[in-house]
This record gives sequence, structure tokens and C-alpha cells, in this order.
Amino acid sequence: MKKLEDYVVSIPDFPEEGIIFRDVTSVLQDAEGLHLAIDTMQDKIKDLDFDVVVGPESRGFIFGTPIAYNTGKPFVLIRKAGKLPRETVSVSYELEYGKATIEMHKDSIKPGQKVLIVDDLIATGGTTEAMIQLIEGLGGEVAGIVVLIELAGLKGRELLKGYRLESAICYPGK
Repeated sequence: MKKLEDYVVSIPDFPEEGIIFRDVTSVLQDAEGLHLAIDTMQDKIKDLDFDVVVGPESRGFIFGTPIAYNTGKPFVLIRKAGKLPRETVSVSYELEYGKATIEMHKDSIKPGQKVLIVDDLIATGGTTEAMIQLIEGLGGEVAGIVVLIELAGLKGRELLKGYRLESAICYPGK
């Protein structure tokens, strides 16, 4: 049986020299890889008590929705600014080259709800930190974070100290 890491295609020098790009689309394109990814991520949080699953567009949708479905929990979207039709709350944050803003519906998290954040990858942790600000700003409590891939060399885990972070695959580099 293949390991989850066997489904990830690593592309050297993309998007720039010295970077190894970890392609999650190769996991999605293989039925066994996708099944293993969801099962592994879900197994990482099997002891976690949470009320709702949150995922950012677009790959957080892909991994978060089946986990929400399998655990009988609702799924809440976090999107780029201007994509949600009802009243929203937003957070802007710094990227490596510029700024980004993410939003969620103002009524999507109720005060006191325990929230699981699901995403495909954690690198520097900036996007996850912004998601935490949105959730906590609505009165939610971040119960945990689970990702398919962690790029440990970019130190996102350090930024998120105090929060439970689980990764299905952890690469030591960037």
C-alpha cells in the first residue's frame, strides 16, 4: 500500500529556483490518494471536540467538506473579498508580495462554537492566522487546525503557538 507522501508530486524550482513545490492536485487526481488524504486528516483530529468545520477557498473547500460530511458537522466558507452575498466580516493580512483580504458571513459562526479549520497546506501561517482572527472575532473558539501538508521550514507552526495544529504530511524544508 502506498503512503500518502507517494501521491504528492514534488516539482523542483517552481515557482522559483530553490523552491520545491508540493502539488496536492496529484493527490486529488488519484481516488486512493484522495481517500487516504481525507482519512488521514480525519484520523488526526478523531479525539477533537468541534461543532463546525471552516475551510478557505479553494482547497480548504476540497478537504474540509468531506470531513464535515463524515463527522456530521456544518461547513463554513472563507473566501476572498467580494465573493460572499450576505453581510460579511473581513480581515486583511500581509502576503509575501502584497496584501490579501478574506471574508466569511457574519452569521456563520455563533459565539462559543468550537471550530475546526481545514486546509491543504500551511507554510508561513499568515492565512491561518487571519482565519483565526475572523473566527474569534465572531466569538468562536478554534478547537484545532488540520492540514494535508506542512512546510515546516517556513515556521507557520511557530506563528500559531497555542493552537492545536495537525498535519498529515510534514516536509522539513520550504
